[in-house]
Amino acid sequence: MKRKEKFLLIEGMHCAACSSRIDRVVSSLPGVEEVAVNLSTNKGRVVYDEDQIDLAEITRRIEALGFGAREEIKRDVGADRRRKEAQYAKYRRRFIISLVFSLPLFAVMFFHMAGVHVFFGEPAVQFVLATVVQFYIGYVFYRGAWLSLKSGSMNMDVLVALGTSAAYGYSIYNWLTGNPHLYFESSAMIITLILLGKMLESRAKGKTSEALEKLMDLAPKTATIERDGTYQTIAIEDLQIGFHVLIKPGERVSCDGIIIRGDSTLDESMLTGESIPRDKGLGDMVFAGTINGQGSLLVEVTRSPEETGLSKIIHMVEEAQNTKAPVQRIADKVAAVFVPVVIGIALITLVVHLLLHGGTERAIVAAVSVLVIACPCSLGLATPTAIMVGTGKAAEEGILIRNAAALEQAHSINCMVMDKTGTITYGRPTLKEVFTISGDEKENKAMLYAMERESEHPIAMAIVEAFESEGIKKESLPHGDFQSVTGKGVAFQSGGSVYLAGSPSYLEGEGISVRNQIQEHLGEGYTYVAMAKDKELLMILSLWDPLKEHSKEAISQLKSMKLHTVMLTGDSKSAADKIGALAGVDENMAEVLPDDKAEKIKELQQSYVVGMVGDGINDAPALATADIGFAMGTGTDIAMESGDITLIRGDIRSLVRAMDISHKTMRTVKQNLFWAFFYNIIGIPIAALGLLNPMIAGAAMALSSVSVVTNSLRLKRK
Repeated sequence: MKRKEKFLLIEGMHCAACSSRIDRVVSSLPGVEEVAVNLSTNKGRVVYDEDQIDLAEITRRIEALGFGAREEIKRDVGADRRRKEAQYAKYRRRFIISLVFSLPLFAVMFFHMAGVHVFFGEPAVQFVLATVVQFYIGYVFYRGAWLSLKSGSMNMDVLVALGTSAAYGYSIYNWLTGNPHLYFESSAMIITLILLGKMLESRAKGKTSEALEKLMDLAPKTATIERDGTYQTIAIEDLQIGFHVLIKPGERVSCDGIIIRGDSTLDESMLTGESIPRDKGLGDMVFAGTINGQGSLLVEVTRSPEETGLSKIIHMVEEAQNTKAPVQRIADKVAAVFVPVVIGIALITLVVHLLLHGGTERAIVAAVSVLVIACPCSLGLATPTAIMVGTGKAAEEGILIRNAAALEQAHSINCMVMDKTGTITYGRPTLKEVFTISGDEKENKAMLYAMERESEHPIAMAIVEAFESEGIKKESLPHGDFQSVTGKGVAFQSGGSVYLAGSPSYLEGEGISVRNQIQEHLGEGYTYVAMAKDKELLMILSLWDPLKEHSKEAISQLKSMKLHTVMLTGDSKSAADKIGALAGVDENMAEVLPDDKAEKIKELQQSYVVGMVGDGINDAPALATADIGFAMGTGTDIAMESGDITLIRGDIRSLVRAMDISHKTMRTVKQNLFWAFFYNIIGIPIAALGLLNPMIAGAAMALSSVSVVTNSLRLKRK
């Protein structure tokens, strides 16, 4: 099986019925696994088995439905902008022409009401003006309707073409039979108002993808490479691993690589969220999209352009914006039958009015109003526009959401499980207290420093770092023979004495009492290192992995969201209880081995919808088992394959923000769907009762889509 994922540019979609039709036809093809057609971006994402079907066949089937389709080989921000601008300009041009020809028709009503005769009130002049709007400007609706019917479906164009043609045709009939009631202004103004709505919708839709475009703008388009002592500029896609790239002062870094010459400070806030630039020198990593300070750097490329951290972020955001949330299935099912149902309601309206009132005029006006007020577009835009803005906003804040389903599912979580080490705490031991029992404390520290500096154990390194910060110098250390006792500690012979340092159990195994001293002077819940000289206990050190600065605040916020909070750790119960109490979690699960974490998640899933946040490496099985996995990244080493949502800044506050964005995005989706359904459920019956002028119906239809997109854009300000 050869699994392929491709993005398609699709032309000619006007409403939810269009995207739904493409989605149904393509998903029914053999070998196609996933399809997501996005009305708001005019793009589609398709996953298929290349052994069963090729992309050419998929595009042929889309074209057979009356739409244009071609592969998007490379995402081009400039080309996307030009397409959006061209579409907006097209609608704007058509709207202006339509308005110029429609306004005189609209004005005729008011002149007639005032008893003033104007030349453009003549039926022949009205006919000419309306004909230009109906067939020159309205050609796009006729063409869209024909292509839709030809492919065996019905879209919004069918409703507009039917409604305006009925008003236009009835006006000609009345003119020829001497009836003074003409509706040329209705057919023309309906088209004009719908074009106004399309123009505004086009402008608003363009803003939903601004966040992704900003991310893509972070990537430089060219790079300056050093080759044979000279510099040359090449396209970024031509960079290869091993190339030497010059990064000038003030430039954006064009690759992921290692500094081989120079030093500088780099602004990595787009990855880490840290506003303070980082010092970088020989051997340090730099990352594409970050900003160089005042120094000039020569960097050796270590990742190809498509494998940089920034490229992965962009791809993940784009993929999320081209997937469908499960809630969208409701709108898709309605869109599939929407237009035929509306046409049926319009026919029933026509017949009922003819039977009850006997007047053709009232019956046609009511039927036309039904046709032009119905709006499948708002249904199609309700979910994808909110998803695009939500995922884009998240990406701006260092939160990468894998797909729309993850965004939707996250808002249902009512239990958050957090790995302790590296998530709630910093993930590295820190010296907390030194308790001297015998001897001079300064001399004891110097001796322990001499012993521990030979070890690479994290606890030893923490002690060395703490003592160095106190000013202990390597030059004045005692000399002796060092011996490491694996898993226990170290032994050191110096000046005829034997020094031991390590875990309490190690020293007690050597006949030195330690536990009583710990219980009497230091209490439980920490990691301890004891030091002895010739069987005499000299001092005990307590170490701990402290809470991250904002862990308590973040956990409090999670609890305010009505989430049950659980800390999961392999540490002892006493250590877990101490950290858990400081952090304020509801429940501790201690002494859990890495392989058992997934089982603990399953136990919780019997009572809760469970989210799990961890480092994305040791916690991978638990992240995969949870309903939603949140992988903590570092911004520069992103474990995006481990979780449904990646927090690239490694800050637990991003977890709170991810939940917040999920809640607000899904609230917006529900608002959009509610108003889209409510609008049609209320508007169509009112029109059917004959209580709505066709022009007002057309204006309402045009603005319904605009209101949905505008509501989605509100997420950018939240």
